[in-house]
Amino acid sequence: MTSAPSVSVAIPVFNEELTLPELHRRVGGVLDDLPGGPHEIVFVDDGSSDGTWEYLEALVAIDPRVRAISLSRNFGHQAALSAALDAVSGDVVVVMDGDLQDLPESIPRFLEEWRRGHDVVYAIRVQRKEGLVLRTCYALFYRLIARLSQVQLPIGAGDFSLMSRRVVELLRRQRESHRYIRGLRTWIGFRQIGVPVERDPRFAGESKYGWSKLFRLAFDGIFSFSILPLRAASVFGGVTVLASLAFSCYALYAKLFLSQSPQGFTALLLLMAFLSGTQLLFLGVIGEYLGRVYEEVKRRPLYIVDQDLRNGETAAPLPRGQGNVATRLQPEQV
Repeated sequence: MTSAPSVSVAIPVFNEELTLPELHRRVGGVLDDLPGGPHEIVFVDDGSSDGTWEYLEALVAIDPRVRAISLSRNFGHQAALSAALDAVSGDVVVVMDGDLQDLPESIPRFLEEWRRGHDVVYAIRVQRKEGLVLRTCYALFYRLIARLSQVQLPIGAGDFSLMSRRVVELLRRQRESHRYIRGLRTWIGFRQIGVPVERDPRFAGESKYGWSKLFRLAFDGIFSFSILPLRAASVFGGVTVLASLAFSCYALYAKLFLSQSPQGFTALLLLMAFLSGTQLLFLGVIGEYLGRVYEEVKRRPLYIVDQDLRNGETAAPLPRGQGNVATRLQPEQV
């Protein structure tokens, strides 16, 4: 293991025109102070509608460390992050968001743990600056998925992390459509360690992760790493059958020995409504798993690259791995 590796910083961005100047300045400043090299910054523009891509083109022209990739449309944060991981070339790779809530100044701390032999160094988010409701939802989700998952997912760990080259290569081979990269990172294994990192507020603009996207990411995490929701349907069904048998025995006993017929028309209606709702709920759970199987069977690429710039010129196509990989449009195909 070299003590002065080349470092790649992978950053997906979406409508971050206001943040990019400060983001580039701070990430570049950290890389300037790191030994080794050559270092690089790989930006992936996930179909921005503002001036993000134009600013990235200007960065490529003035900073030889910058590589800018533009996707053909908005494919989502996890797909854009996958595109960045497909493009990096460093000995170690730092993954971070483009809103500067992840502190670039934490990279040297990550490298210290990497030199101690850890293949993955992930940030444990502390002192988050979001509102109380959002912080509570995050805390509940992390604890829920930690309990449900078949892999021991660390509580409070996001995508911000440093990964060794072999972990990145293994991540490239995981091509499922509904991606939860922090879960895949944990699933791969090797030596991993968490480092507490204070979570800064967004530098500029508004969060691109609304409630619908947050819930979608949460579902991807739960359904990708746990089959307990399916088992819960079987358990609930078994409990319902046992309860029904017990009530049937009581009704028969009351009729034969107590000369009574159990009353409760309202209770019967409520029970029927409850059981019908439960059936629909678990049909929805089964539908989630079935829908994900359907998405995987189609084997569509995770993303499509429109432009790929490095050193002011079009870069070579992204490496093709196993299975469902990136597609790059040639100019005459656009």
